[in-house]
Amino acid sequence: MTHATRRALLGGGTALLATPALAFPDRPLRVIVPWNAGGVTDILARAMAPSLQAGLGQPVVIENRAGANGGVGAEAAARAPADGHTLFVSNADTHAINPFAYRRLPYDPQADFAPVSLFARVPFALMVGPSQRGVTDLAGLLAAARQRPGQVTFASWGVASASHLSMERVARAAGVEMLHVPFTGQAPGMTAVAAGQVDAMVLPAGGAEALARDGRVRILAVTSAERLALLPGVPTLREAGTEVVTGNWFAFHVPARTPAAAVLRLSQATAETLRQPAVAEVFRQQATAPEATTPEGLADFVRAERERWGAVIRAANIMLEN
Repeated sequence: MTHATRRALLGGGTALLATPALAFPDRPLRVIVPWNAGGVTDILARAMAPSLQAGLGQPVVIENRAGANGGVGAEAAARAPADGHTLFVSNADTHAINPFAYRRLPYDPQADFAPVSLFARVPFALMVGPSQRGVTDLAGLLAAARQRPGQVTFASWGVASASHLSMERVARAAGVEMLHVPFTGQAPGMTAVAAGQVDAMVLPAGGAEALARDGRVRILAVTSAERLALLPGVPTLREAGTEVVTGNWFAFHVPARTPAAAVLRLSQATAETLRQPAVAEVFRQQATAPEATTPEGLADFVRAERERWGAVIRAANIMLEN
């Protein structure tokens, strides 16, 4: 065998080895959103889908799998083939809160998933509906809770969700007791508050702003460290006298053992998608900051989030059965 022939064979072998990565994806992709349609998770995922589809060259289908604080969708994603064609929209609930809040989980956030990229940081807002028409600021809501312990109600998208725990932090910081009313997603909780069936809710700021714009609710405070451009006249919790800063985030994970080349392609496609003007505009309307990371960067971020939320859950002494 000549040297030239050996080089040709080696080159051909390299091309063959590279083929699977170059062929990915070779069929439609699905994005599992573990919440109902209409919430910020669903809105952002659907805004990103056309750009992801254009960048990856295959259809991208959104699949809503709500329940168990994101656990139903997480379990479905963990059991999917590890070929890169199933993405899971993870957040603080699924990957940082559930492991501490539930005695048993049908999935392991660390062992069953591979990180792809962070894609959003989401500030919260605290709003009240028509049942609290006389409340104009956070002090007024807390005063009502002191006068009627355990009778002022608040909605969330699930027990031990970021929404639930964030309001619990506000109540604990103020030394008041409020009644938690969990729903199966953000949209049903918002609807209940706007209809006057529940008094208050902590939820993503974009959703609160949309309701407030129509006059159906009043926003008392935002949970970010600084005021939001979307709600410049609304004070932070700190400005309102409560030392709480909280929020949520969204990321893409894939089933563990997904080929590294596929993970890298998805991570790069996510970063490119976040640069698209149409996507950026939807994020702006939701008061959400787009942010892409490497897979390694997301892994480090989730580890820090687990420590932060684990401390909150231990302080609240929450332990749930499935």
